[in-house]
Amino acid sequence: MLTDHLPRIRLACLPTPLEELPRLTKALGGPRLYIKRDDQTGLAGGGNKARKLEFSVAEALRQGADTLVTLGGVQSNHCRQTAAAAARCGLRCIVVLRGHAPAASNGNLLLDYLLGAQVVFSGDRTREAVAEDVVREQRAAGHRPHLIPLGASNEIGAVGFAAAIEEIDRQVKEQRLHVDRVVFGSSSYGTQAGLCVGAKAIGFAPQIAAIAIDSTRAEVQAGVAGLAEATSRRLGLTLTVAPDEVVAYDGYLGAGYAVMGEPEKEAISLVARTEGILLDPVYTGRAMAGLIDLIRQGEFGKDETVVFWHTGGSAALFAYADQLLEGKTR
Repeated sequence: MLTDHLPRIRLACLPTPLEELPRLTKALGGPRLYIKRDDQTGLAGGGNKARKLEFSVAEALRQGADTLVTLGGVQSNHCRQTAAAAARCGLRCIVVLRGHAPAASNGNLLLDYLLGAQVVFSGDRTREAVAEDVVREQRAAGHRPHLIPLGASNEIGAVGFAAAIEEIDRQVKEQRLHVDRVVFGSSSYGTQAGLCVGAKAIGFAPQIAAIAIDSTRAEVQAGVAGLAEATSRRLGLTLTVAPDEVVAYDGYLGAGYAVMGEPEKEAISLVARTEGILLDPVYTGRAMAGLIDLIRQGEFGKDETVVFWHTGGSAALFAYADQLLEGKTR
């Protein structure tokens, strides 16, 4: 195993299922679609960040931390899962969220509060600057804070997805599948960097193809390549991932991060009504919208087999209820 030598604490229910999507496949006229259910990792509603946090929290404990500090958007899945991990491990948690407090505390923000996290809004400052202030203040107060970056997307967290490649490789072989591509949403680069390093390390053949959530193709390629190098070193490997090896589709950025448009609405509704699976408005909704469009354009062949990696986040749906129900009879 690639990660056996690294500190790890078990937080996720693994392996997550790899399931076929026959009704969605039929609705789109092919290719043959499967889904990797990281929405079922089990940590306060599930999500892919649980894989990263197994390593990030283990490192924090190794360093003697008593407080986890992290940052994200108001509906951050990562912050919700970090708060849950802290609660499970008996640690304090402070989450720094972008901007000002919204009028309603729902979705992931509600869960942050329920999980016992202290919530700090960055206001007009950057989350990063406020998080650094929080770390300094906690140290001055006698605590031992550990800062986990946005999305746990450093080399410590990214190794969780090198391990995930070994997991899906076993499942593909057990089910005797020939998979052509693995498709997912990419934002803070950690998931993709881990997948790319893991795939290269074990010779996993399917294309690792990202739908960019909030970055250009060039930004994704540079960010993933840089983080992949650090992740490789963390694993004790010498391999590299060149920017031109990183596959990213950036035609689905819409009106910006966390702004749900018609493509996301269609994707969320289609998957819910054909397969009974809930996507989220920010990541999986946008990633699935990209996949649907690439299928319709013929970019992905009808005879291919494609795995969509569901990274979780359905709690955020409740913060977008008015938009999702717009024009519908309630």
